[in-house]
Amino acid sequence: MNWKRKDLLGLEELNREEIEYILDIARSFKEVSTRPVKKVPALRGKTIVNLFFEPSTRTKTSFELAAKRLSADVLNFEVSTSSVSKGETIVDTARNIEAMKVDCFIVRHSVSGAPYLISRSVKAAVINAGDGCHEHPTQALLDLFTVREIFGKIAGIKIAIIGDIFHSRVARSNIWGFTKLGAKVTVCGPPTLIPPGIQKTGVEVSYSISEAVKDVDIVYLLRLQKERQQENFFPSHSEYRNFFGFDHNKFRDLKNKFFLMHPGPMNRGIEISTQAAEKENSLILQQVTNGIAVRMAVLYLTVRSVR
Repeated sequence: MNWKRKDLLGLEELNREEIEYILDIARSFKEVSTRPVKKVPALRGKTIVNLFFEPSTRTKTSFELAAKRLSADVLNFEVSTSSVSKGETIVDTARNIEAMKVDCFIVRHSVSGAPYLISRSVKAAVINAGDGCHEHPTQALLDLFTVREIFGKIAGIKIAIIGDIFHSRVARSNIWGFTKLGAKVTVCGPPTLIPPGIQKTGVEVSYSISEAVKDVDIVYLLRLQKERQQENFFPSHSEYRNFFGFDHNKFRDLKNKFFLMHPGPMNRGIEISTQAAEKENSLILQQVTNGIAVRMAVLYLTVRSVR
């Protein structure tokens, strides 16, 4: 297909063919990271800006490596030492940086919609690296890539997404991605952390982790979004761990073989035990590895679409 979008802002706006096209391009890029010289000249001469207004380890590092492996130049924007701390708006910040002839902004912001605002204000490509509680599209794409790598398909796969669904941009992007590609998705968590009306997105809802993980292929655990919770949604971390934390000892009698996924960072001892994170059925580090190939694909498609 002919990719025509200059921006990647969310999976809600993409169709199945576009998502699969990104995954196919990512598959061709994964081999680059196994070479002695981990570079291709696909974006030589292009400049990518990491415009991160929130802390990040995996996403920011992954995007930087992806850009460099495509031979692009990378500028890492530091909020604490920028004019944002003096009151400059994010739009003015983006426009001023664009005036230096950059080609792409990778935007992470605590406010939902911030990447959309920037995308309407600049001609450069804009990639959403996580906005508030809205979406985190490249995380979902690397998760889809990882599942397809393991099973050879997405259609028919059963996945249980467990934890803080209400505040999770990862959950929202994964719900859009997995349902559009034909997977069966169940979300599970305390009633206070399940968004009202989420069934309209095509998922099933469970309030019991033991019920949710029966017969599934993937157990996807989410981090408690403590920094976004403005009130108490459950009595205590210990109670959350007892009812919704994943420990293999709880589920060792399950007959179905499943794989474990987590977007990171993990709260070990709360939503996941160390033993579970280190088990042979854990795909957590494979997700991190695949993030580079997926972000290479997204950068390649969006930046090349800008005229």
